[in-house]
Amino acid sequence: MKFAHRNFLMALGVVVALGACGGGGSDAPSMQRTTAYGPIVGTNDAALSGTYFWKGVPFAQAPVGALRWRAPAEPTAWSAPLATDKFGNACIQNGRIYGPGSNNTYDSTIATTLNTPVGSEDCLTLNVWRPATKADGLPVIVFVYGGSNISGYTADPVYDGAALAKAAQAVVVTTNYRVGPLGFFNMAQLKGGTDAAEDSGNFALLDIIQALKFVKANVAAFGGDAGNVTLMGQSAGAINVWALLASPLASGLFHKAVPLSGGISLASNLPPGTIPTLNPPAASANQANGLVARLLIADGLAADMAAAQTLVAGMSSAEVAAYMRAKDAQVILSTLLANGLTGSGPIPDGTVVPANPISAIEAGNYNKVPVLAGMTAEEGKLFAPFLTLFGGPPGFLITDAARFNLMAGYDPDAPPAVAIGDIIDAAYLPADTPSTGWNARTALITAGLFGASRDNVLNALKTQQPNVWYYQFNWAQQPAPWDTIYGAAHAFDLPFVFGNFGPSLFSNVVNSAANQPGRLALSAAMMASIAAFAKNGDPNHAGLGVTWQPWPGKLLFDATATQAVITTQ
Repeated sequence: MKFAHRNFLMALGVVVALGACGGGGSDAPSMQRTTAYGPIVGTNDAALSGTYFWKGVPFAQAPVGALRWRAPAEPTAWSAPLATDKFGNACIQNGRIYGPGSNNTYDSTIATTLNTPVGSEDCLTLNVWRPATKADGLPVIVFVYGGSNISGYTADPVYDGAALAKAAQAVVVTTNYRVGPLGFFNMAQLKGGTDAAEDSGNFALLDIIQALKFVKANVAAFGGDAGNVTLMGQSAGAINVWALLASPLASGLFHKAVPLSGGISLASNLPPGTIPTLNPPAASANQANGLVARLLIADGLAADMAAAQTLVAGMSSAEVAAYMRAKDAQVILSTLLANGLTGSGPIPDGTVVPANPISAIEAGNYNKVPVLAGMTAEEGKLFAPFLTLFGGPPGFLITDAARFNLMAGYDPDAPPAVAIGDIIDAAYLPADTPSTGWNARTALITAGLFGASRDNVLNALKTQQPNVWYYQFNWAQQPAPWDTIYGAAHAFDLPFVFGNFGPSLFSNVVNSAANQPGRLALSAAMMASIAAFAKNGDPNHAGLGVTWQPWPGKLLFDATATQAVITTQ
């Protein structure tokens, strides 16, 4: 296969050379581009998607061995054309229903790899799509995936950038970044004292910054305008976008921001009883210290936590760092999971992320760019386990594996194959019961986990700039009973933003033939708003049929089975 691939590239080079000399005779454009690190060869997908794409483009060295828990290092340059025709590895993570499974894509292995490590540490790649035209100076959209900052991958079919690139006439980039303890890790013994950014423990954010630097230096080769970059992210990706909005290290690397379903608040910024987005640095440090101790115990080097802590206290920083960098990443992840040490996210260290991002925004100390934020109306319906925080049982009766397999084989156009009582705990039924029903209880999660942080950061922004817009996604036209189980749940706006309706995790319970006309019309309107915002910093366009006023105004995206319904509030 390597020999055949080498021959293909040699043949491609001959064709390009002949074309340059006038002897080719083919009108097919070359898919070779030259980056700052070396040439890459992509794919002409004009016939299928109307785009050209380059996938799995390295933007940093593999963060392995001595490079683990360090700022991303620039790629080693290459001279031979590099084939960039498939997605790079997902960053190593414990398998979740929203993750990649064992084949780096949405497939049946997701159900069999839950809570076991998948992916690779060699994962710092990005992907580029552009319209199959000769246009230059196109707006650039860089997307950062979600996954609670413990999972996620660019090869998720929902994130395929082709439809958005074509609809928005933009260059769309999706980037991998380290997640979980390899992405955010606040361990004193890893800090060298010479690089405050690296010592922050915010390796995931440094990965995204490195990807943005790659875009700035190289996107012109793909027809993009390096001076017009929109940074978009959803869920944990939105949290990371907010963090970079507040980060001085990201200054000048993006010019607009689209954070969807995320915030950037500490508990001190929020009303009592709500759930903060950020935890103080001590929380991450406690996780790191606990992990080291658990690993030492597992290795038989300490009998218990007290003995492990004593052992660590007697080791030099270099010894602890060497011990941690030598550990197999799968062992690290498995140990974390077994001991409930799974939280992850930006660390407000004071260098990469301000100690209090909301205060920094209120003081005007942030990257002041136009912002288009969004949320779904029923975010909390995807977070049924959080119902235990309100004194009730977890919402879902079935395991993630069973739910995955049920949804993967579901026919949305057939009569309902399940009843709501097969999925949702009887304590929350009937779903529309005031106070105690599924709708009312999950609304508490929506308000506490999302609504409070949204209001906090958007209100802070409005004290500094007028160009802040917000949408609420209300679409809930799924076949019964999924319209109640999920409705307008967390992440259900993403297929509409990207124009991708399957195959993917929820596609078989969401996308029926009956709701297709309205669904596609709403998606077209949403992509047009992203396009307008990426082009000129304002999401208004004629297709909305209404004028979208800045925050605290809201635009409501919805649809009937047959047409988009877009209103303001």
